[in-house]
Amino acid sequence: MDSAPLLDVRNLTVTFGQQPAVKGISFHINAGETLGLVGESGSGKSATSLSLLRLLPPTAQVTGSIAFAGESLLSLPEESMRRHRGHSIAMIFQEPMTALNPSMRIGAQIGEALQAHHPEISGNALKQKVLAAMHEVGLTDPERRIADYPHQFSGGQRQRILIAMALINRPRLLIADEPTTALDVTVQAQILQLLNDLRRTHNLSMLFISHDLAVVSQVADRVAVMQHGQIVEEAPTLTLFRHPQHAYTRSLLAAAPTMQTDRNQPLASSLNSLK
Repeated sequence: MDSAPLLDVRNLTVTFGQQPAVKGISFHINAGETLGLVGESGSGKSATSLSLLRLLPPTAQVTGSIAFAGESLLSLPEESMRRHRGHSIAMIFQEPMTALNPSMRIGAQIGEALQAHHPEISGNALKQKVLAAMHEVGLTDPERRIADYPHQFSGGQRQRILIAMALINRPRLLIADEPTTALDVTVQAQILQLLNDLRRTHNLSMLFISHDLAVVSQVADRVAVMQHGQIVEEAPTLTLFRHPQHAYTRSLLAAAPTMQTDRNQPLASSLNSLK
């Protein structure tokens, strides 16, 4: 049995000009596992995720190693890397309205994601796969709505469309960058449940990026906490919540309100508590 991680990142550094956004971080994700990457805005989370798919601008300098299924992603030719994007590694983003083409029917957008890697699929076969993907992510009445445009869907429905696009090629790794931030609490819970269900169904590995520890706790097996471009703590989810070791982790947990929070007291600030 192969026990090697599906994704193995070692000493990853991302620099823009003279400014390092990510400073020598290392982490791994096993097959079927979800790693939560948590930190405040500007901590380096998104730079980390974009470096995995080599989607950073040319001005960015990336060093270290990124191995996916034993293959070095940083040394691959661009054409080989393009075959990975959306096929074996897929990504969903925070704001579904800007990630979807407003002038294109959603059925065509989901189909385009499939045809990018399987141009041989077309016609009715393509339509049936698109409908199946829409059904799988819980979009209601796909047969009627396949010809609708993004503005005809709610925020939660648009996020489901993005998930359908990401998973239609059956990737092994899904990178979810703040996928629920723009959604209200009820819809957020539905999307998290959907991701958990799809993960179990397809043995999907996931890198789930968020600033919200409470959200990450619902999906992640392990959590890595990021601050100022570095991973300051990593532990199994339950261990991290019950026994946080780093002061920054404790401050993030203290900043989250609970049912027991005294409403007469201000919430802790993770920035102020570390000054």
